[in-house]
This record gives sequence, C-alpha cells and structure tokens, in this order.
Amino acid sequence: MDCIFCKIVEGSLPSKKVYECDQVVAFEDIQPKAPVHVLIIPKQHIPTMNDVEGKEQFQLIAKIHEVAQVVAQKLGIADSGYRLVNNCGKDSGQIVFHIHYHLLGGESLGDLVGPKA
Repeated sequence: MDCIFCKIVEGSLPSKKVYECDQVVAFEDIQPKAPVHVLIIPKQHIPTMNDVEGKEQFQLIAKIHEVAQVVAQKLGIADSGYRLVNNCGKDSGQIVFHIHYHLLGGESLGDLVGPKA
C-alpha cells in the first residue's frame, strides 16, 4: 500500500505530531489553511467514511472526535472555537484516501460556505 498517512503512522515519513495514542495520531498539516491546522487520523487504514464498518470502527471515529477536543485544548483554541472537517470522496476534495479530519482554528474562520451566486 502506498498511503502517505500509513507511512506517517509507521514512522517512515516525518511529521510534527501533536498527539498520539494506540489508535490515533494528530500532526500539523504541511499546507496549513489556518494558524492552527492539524490532521487527525486513525492508525488503521480506512479509505473514506463510507468504508467505516462495524462497532469497532465507529468507536474509532468517536475516538477521533475525543482527540479533537484534547488537541484543541492543548493548542489553545478550544474556547475561541475551531472547525473539524472530514472530506469523503473525490468530489468533496479528499486527496489522501485514508480517513482524516482537519482541525482548524486560531482565527475567525468565517462562514463554511460563501454566499450563493
């Protein structure tokens, strides 16, 4: 498998980790879109949210949300607010097909979607 996130999990690619446990790792995005931009991924390779199956994998998604709270607190953005985003599939903009969440904050992020044309 040639998954960049799996390589980060196994340690063969470097990353600036901000959190790690036996199930999840969080690290700084190399192309940040906000002052705080962290990717939170499961260590288990699951391509998209549509591929999540069974109680254990759904519990893993819950763990990612728990880690998001911990990381937001650790990085000082929990009180001011943050955005947690998961892109699912190519039309959403997903580039790396290993489930991941973007934790963004550190400034006012504005509306999620711009005004309708």
